Amino acid sequence: MRVLIVENEAEVARAAAEQVADVIRRGRGAGRAAVLGVATGSSPLGIYHELAAQVRGDRLDTAGVSAFALDEYVGLDAGHPESYHSVIRRTVTEPLRLDPARVHVPNGTAADLEAECRAYERAIRGAGGIDLQLLGIGSNGHVGFNEPVSSFASRTRLKTLAPQTRADNARFFESPEQVPVHCVTQGLGTILEADRLLLVAHGTAKADAVARMIEGPLTSMCPASVLQLHPEATVIVDREAAAELQLTDYYEWVQHHLPEGLVGK
Repeated sequence: MRVLIVENEAEVARAAAEQVADVIRRGRGAGRAAVLGVATGSSPLGIYHELAAQVRGDRLDTAGVSAFALDEYVGLDAGHPESYHSVIRRTVTEPLRLDPARVHVPNGTAADLEAECRAYERAIRGAGGIDLQLLGIGSNGHVGFNEPVSSFASRTRLKTLAPQTRADNARFFESPEQVPVHCVTQGLGTILEADRLLLVAHGTAKADAVARMIEGPLTSMCPASVLQLHPEATVIVDREAAAELQLTDYYEWVQHHLPEGLVGK
């Protein structure tokens, strides 16, 4: 796992956006449009703003790029402003000028949710897999909506949200009672199949979870610790989110002494 510590939230966004943009450009150079895994929540918003600016400035061509969302609430119609269909449309599809037909979000109102989960897995495989999966981390260590004690082998499935997750997400709704109890989420096993993982975090509220993910034991009590198993995982955090790490000096030493050819990767 590569750990990159930067000064603030804006630098997290810039550094992560460059990595996403690099994947998009490399895909086009190889004659294959990139397939991105996209996340919701506050952590990736700055990344999307940075990428949108590159698109508007004709510095990034996103034609043909596909995207798969990590998760969706169960019971919210796609037109609900806080459904992830709507959030992804507002923050990713439209600003990055993606073809809406190439942007996929699980259907949380499907009559048969188990069938919907299987279909979502097939859609990811049919697209050739995800080149880069963007991730945030919850205060309880979740990634996607994989709450503590989720199986590392789990696939896209129906999950019950933890009370802490519902409380954290209540800021997006008019009242805590409006936050759905259930969701459809890519599993940890699904996430691990992406070619690259890129997790971002900022702020002191994420410091404990970040430390447990990077330096704690591999445990289902911190689902994000599954990144320790991936050969191409990068974590970009600001000083506040890195506050509880023990090896900060080492991570910074590594950043300034990467082997030739690995700088920026």
